[in-house]
Amino acid sequence: MNFIQDARAQFPKLWSVRFALLAAIASAIEAGMHLYASGTAPILVVAAGLTSLGAAIARVVAQPSVTGNG
Repeated sequence: MNFIQDARAQFPKLWSVRFALLAAIASAIEAGMHLYASGTAPILVVAAGLTSLGAAIARVVAQPSVTGNG
């Protein structure tokens, strides 16, 4: 897996990454509250959190088929 140029420097500056991480944190809080209240976490909420986390990571992964560098 190759990352975009200066991925470490750009990662915290990208608003799409910030929003994806915020969505993942909100999903984790919702799943935790539901887990505390009922003893089970909704699968859809956990899946949404993992998808948001994956979107944040995918934002800094180089995609040659999109950029034409492959």
